[in-house]
Amino acid sequence: MITLATPWALALLPIPLLVWRLVPPFREQVPALRLPFFRRIIDATGAEATTGAQVRIRNWLQMATAIACWVLIVLALARPERLGPPIEVTTAARDVVLAIDISGSMDARDFATPDGGRLQRLDGVRQVVQGFVAGRDGDRMALIVFGSAAYLQTPLTNDLAAVAALLERTQVGMAGPQTALGDAIGLAIRTFETSEIDQRLLILLSDGSDTASRMSPVNAAEIAADRGVEIYTIGVGDPEAEGEDKVDLKTLEDIARRTGGAFFFAEDGAALEAVYDRIDALAPREVDTQSYRQRTALAWIPLAVAALLGTGAMGVLQFGARRMRRGAT
Repeated sequence: MITLATPWALALLPIPLLVWRLVPPFREQVPALRLPFFRRIIDATGAEATTGAQVRIRNWLQMATAIACWVLIVLALARPERLGPPIEVTTAARDVVLAIDISGSMDARDFATPDGGRLQRLDGVRQVVQGFVAGRDGDRMALIVFGSAAYLQTPLTNDLAAVAALLERTQVGMAGPQTALGDAIGLAIRTFETSEIDQRLLILLSDGSDTASRMSPVNAAEIAADRGVEIYTIGVGDPEAEGEDKVDLKTLEDIARRTGGAFFFAEDGAALEAVYDRIDALAPREVDTQSYRQRTALAWIPLAVAALLGTGAMGVLQFGARRMRRGAT
């Protein structure tokens, strides 16, 4: 399909006709020779004597070329374009921050597998999370890992392969042996500051109670709620454990409730997969669809044709003038 980007330029087409009709011919005074027998010359040549301006007569080739060149130049000014087929780009209008606990307690081997085996908690979580990340096509995602402190592994990005690769290289204890839930929430809030998207989702996965935060997790959750961040908390591990290995289910539930999110407890990989499906159901992804067509400029074609016509007409006229001069000699 071919369209004109500036169709109003076609209004320039009648300008030469208006000039020809409204503007008088160019007048120029030149020296003349007075002939007493001028009338005889006129009668002998069969010409008609007139007074005033003399307009040079152009042949049909000059007129046709001038008209064609003007039409082509105006057409080029109208900027013809070829439109390609419609292309739709669908992007999710949602940003997701994934905060993973990698404290020392995540080294415990009590994460159940479908075949009845036991995995290290982080290994089991990582297997399920990898699938969750792969299914976020269109979302922007950031990865935070936390132990005694929280660290941003990847900022908000559409490169989910990079998120998955960094998660795969994460090891227990890299961020320290303790658990800083509040600091992880605070870092997620700062990560969302660069986002202009309204739907902001933080998925916080931890197996221990807060032992190292400079800010209370509940206070951090209050700030997150004020910033429009929904927090979905996931507890993994043994609720009957003692000390730092004990899962603080009450705090995780309170964090989610204060932000309008939800709390889940996952004992094994199947339960954790069900949790992520449930999160998708509770926080459906908003989609932003944009459609565009690729435009290919064609203005160079009428300009090239006009240049060829003008050059060819000038060549023909010059060749004809030379033949006339040779014939006169």
